[in-house]
This record gives sequence, C-alpha cells and structure tokens, in this order.
Amino acid sequence: MDVILGILFCLALLLSIVCCTKLMRVKRKLSDMAEALSDIQAGNGNRKILAADNELTAELSFKMNEIVYAYEEQLSQLRSADETNRQLMTSLSHDVRTPLTTLLGYLDAVHRGVVSGKAREDYLEISRRKAHDLKEYIDVLFDWFKLNSSEFSLSIERTELAELTRNILKDWIPIFEEKNLIYEIELPEKPLLTRVDLDGYARIINNLVQNVINHSQATQIKIEMVKQESNIEICIMDNGIGIEKADLQHIFQRLYKCDKGRSNKGSGLGLAIVRQMVEQMDGRITVQSEPNQYTNFTVFFPLDA
Repeated sequence: MDVILGILFCLALLLSIVCCTKLMRVKRKLSDMAEALSDIQAGNGNRKILAADNELTAELSFKMNEIVYAYEEQLSQLRSADETNRQLMTSLSHDVRTPLTTLLGYLDAVHRGVVSGKAREDYLEISRRKAHDLKEYIDVLFDWFKLNSSEFSLSIERTELAELTRNILKDWIPIFEEKNLIYEIELPEKPLLTRVDLDGYARIINNLVQNVINHSQATQIKIEMVKQESNIEICIMDNGIGIEKADLQHIFQRLYKCDKGRSNKGSGLGLAIVRQMVEQMDGRITVQSEPNQYTNFTVFFPLDA
C-alpha cells in the first residue's frame, strides 16, 4: 500500500512539474507577444510573432501576424494614394496654371486691342484650342477622382458590343476626316455579347482613340473587333511614332508620361483610367509597339454566351 501511495505521489509530483513548466513557457510566450505588439504599435510593421506549430499560443500568434500583415497592406495603399494625390496636386500646378496663364495672355492681348486683323483671329483660335485642352485635362481629372472614390460603381449589363462600338465610333469619323487621318474600321456583322458598363466602355474606346490623336502623330488608324474562342478582342492600331520599350512597361501607370512626343500634352492619367475601367469589367488590356512603326492597344472582354 505504501508503495502504491509512493508511486501516485511521484506521478502527481511529476505532473505538477510538467504543468508548471508548460505554464511558465506560456507566460514567457505571452510576455514575448506583448513585447512584439508594443514594438508593432510603435511603428515596426515588419515585426512578427514567432511560434512553433506545436506551441499552445501558435494559432493566436499566427492570427495576430495575419492582422498585422493586413494592416500594413492597408497602410501601404494609403501611403501610395497620398503620394498619388501629392503628385496630382503638383501636376495640377504646372499643367493647369501654366496653360491658363498663357490663355489669359492671348485673351488680354485681344481685349486691349494689341493685335488686329489676321493676328487677332489667330490669337482667338489659339485661345479656343487651349481652352479645349484645359477642359479635356479637367475631364480626365474628374474621371480619375470619380473612379477612385468610394461612391463609384459600374452598372454592368449584358451588351451587344459590335453595335455599341459602331455607335461610339461614328462620332469620331468627322474628326478623323478633319485631321486627315486615314481610318479603317472593321466590326463584325454578327452580334457579340459580353458584360460591360455602357458609359465605362465608351470612355475606354474614346480615351484610346483620343490617345492616338493627341500623342501618336499617326497618319493612319485601324480599329478592329474580332471574336476569339472565349473573348472579344478590340484592337486600336496606329502607324505613329510608337512607344519606346523602356516606356512600354510603364504606360498604364498613374501619372506616367513618355519622354518622346507624349510629355507636352496630357495628364498621364488617361491610360491608367482605361486599364482600371477594363479590369473592373473583368477584362484586360495589352499594348505592343515599335518606335516609328506602330502601336497596338488590344482590349479583351470575355464572351457572354
């Protein structure tokens, strides 16, 4: 009997030692976690709470790491948005104030009677063109802020894309002719169904065509729609100055302007808006170009059978 009691006592003692050891490890781990959280609270977002898979606090540690990671992602996006807004404000200062000052200079000269006859008409024509450029720039800015506001949403619906594209492009034909731009438009006669926002799709096509007119210095433009196995492809090609390879990979980035031919005009937001709208409609966009030969923007939307 004494032997059994002795064995039970030893087992109880051993169990107490094991429990105390585990409790001390948990307390030490909780202390480490509290220290790590204090470090994270102080701004060290790279600090992680380390734990082995078999530790009692492992699940809690991994969950806290996930929360910290998500929080850091949100912070990174906020910093990126702040940087973009700061660049936009800087860009506004130059791209709006400078041409506006020039515009006022021409109009003041006309108002004071400094010029007359043909020169006066030229001043008024220059003023008119600059006013249109400013409106275009402000429209792009408005689109950008609207697209990135929390209140913006697309109204995506099943749409016959060939007819919609035909209606959009018919308004461009007088402009092509006015600018002596040789154009070729090839749209299918059979219906091609997909799901897009009608206004958003019009903005995509209009921005891409406007991009050709403003920046490419092209003499020819070709717009083609084709049906592939699971996609509809809309190609907008020109024979203009093209895009350098170094610029090509950045062409859809916000505020990016190419060094050649594209830096004198534009906000650097047009193509970023196009890509954002295409992706919000479950599509994608690519670009190929050879300097002084051609540029081809291709938009893909999934077929809706």
